[in-house]
Amino acid sequence: MLFSGTKVSDLSKASIAIIVAGFVLVAGAFYFFFELAGEVLEDEKIRVDKAATDFVEWISTPWLDQTWGAITETGSVMWVSIASIILLVYLLFFSPFSRWVAIYFAVNMIGISALTKVLKLIFERQRPEVLAQYDGVGFSFPSGHSTGSMVFYGFLIYLIVISRLKKGWKWLINILLVLLILSVGSSRIYLGVHYFTDVLAGFLFGLAWLAICIAALEITLWNQRRRQLRKQ
Repeated sequence: MLFSGTKVSDLSKASIAIIVAGFVLVAGAFYFFFELAGEVLEDEKIRVDKAATDFVEWISTPWLDQTWGAITETGSVMWVSIASIILLVYLLFFSPFSRWVAIYFAVNMIGISALTKVLKLIFERQRPEVLAQYDGVGFSFPSGHSTGSMVFYGFLIYLIVISRLKKGWKWLINILLVLLILSVGSSRIYLGVHYFTDVLAGFLFGLAWLAICIAALEITLWNQRRRQLRKQ
């Protein structure tokens, strides 16, 4: 069972909904990602990038610099890596979830790290500004902070959804997590280390990969439940 106290029939319906939604998200996210990627490969000047840069210059203040600098750390490689290890240990040894959840979480995180690095090498887009202080080094497209925060905090959202928390708490926590994901991406634009399209592409690609991992996990859990029922 995925977690105690839940009916297998209810889980099957939930699994189908998650899998279908996952395929829709994957299709949509990949479509828009490759639309952006095509423009980047052709080295086109994208209007929304300039508009976002102009807006940041207009609202920029010292206290916003500090605020966005702190927020961007919640999507840094070090922060996400440490948090991922802690969550993986919890999923393996202390949670009520199947061990498959931990396995697919690891695939989710390791996979996005490798894929993001490959994509950066493929597109070789230069950053608007190089700032080592905010991990603003290397190539720009897609944003690693955006892909990383999407798959890590997105997986947390999934865990909250399938948990036994009350509905009100689920909504509150997940809304805060969504806002955190968006804030991490926004911080990269504000700090000037990524273009708007870098962040948008990072979100789209991260969402697609997250949906693939969760859909695969749900299919695996469904097969596991079916085998358990046969043994009864």
